[in-house]
Parts: sequence; C-alpha cells; structure tokens
Amino acid sequence: MQDELAKIYEKLIAHETEIMNLRKGYIVVNEKYTTALSSLRQLTVSAADAAKRACIAAEKAFIATSKCAVAAKEAANQLVIAAAEAAAEAATASAEAAMEAAAAASAASAAAAAAVAQQAETALLQMSSEAAEATKRASDAAAEAVKMSFEANAIVKKARNQGS
Repeated sequence: MQDELAKIYEKLIAHETEIMNLRKGYIVVNEKYTTALSSLRQLTVSAADAAKRACIAAEKAFIATSKCAVAAKEAANQLVIAAAEAAAEAATASAEAAMEAAAAASAASAAAAAAVAQQAETALLQMSSEAAEATKRASDAAAEAVKMSFEANAIVKKARNQGS
C-alpha cells in the first residue's frame, strides 16, 4: 500500500510539473501572439495610410495632367509648338506619376488586406475597405490622367502637322 501511495505521489508531482511547464509555454506563446497581433495592427494602419496618401498623389497628378493638357491645347491654338510639346510631355509624366501612385495604393491595399486576413478585427476591416476604395480612386485618376496625356499629345501632333 505504501508503494502504491508513493507511486501516486510521484505521478501527481510529474503531472503538476507538466502543468507548470504547459502554463509557462502558454505564457510565452501568448506574449508572442500579442506582439505579433500588435505588429499586424500597426502594419494595417500604415498600409491603409499609405494607400490613402498614394490616392491623393494620383489625384493631384491627375489635376496636373489636366492643367498640362489645357496648356497644350492653348499653346497649340496659338501655334507655339514647343510650349505645347513641353506641356504634353509634362502631361505624360504626370500620367505616369498617377499610374505609379495607383500601383503604390494597390500594394498598400494588398498589405492591409493581408494583415486583416491574419486578424479579423472590425476596425482593421474598415481600414482595409478604405484602402481598397483609395486604390479604386487612385486607379480612376490614373486612367483619366492617361487619357488626358493622350489628348495633349494628339493636339501637339495635330498642331505640328498643321505647322508643316
């Protein structure tokens, strides 16, 4: 009986030790999870902010492209071909900037979506949605900027042909 009681105590001590080790392991895993969750949250916030800023850049590039296209049209009307060419080149550069900004918005939006996929929190879902909307706006602005760039270049080409 005494031997069996000693064996039971040994098993109890072994189980108690195992439970303590499991608790310690859980604490370590929980701390790492909390740290990773915090990092993902910050990544999501930063990615959403980057998408919004890239969207603003694309929209401003679109405005610059619009003004360059107007300048190209005006210069072509007055037969100032060199100025029209410069404006058309500026419109092209602005359109390229808008496309790059749209690509940046898309990348940031993808990063936000990836972070949200790791942790489903309502606030992060909202940020990811905002990043996606910013990407759409940036892409729309880039597409319009490209159209205006083509128009400006067509006007310059027409003015050049009329001047020849």
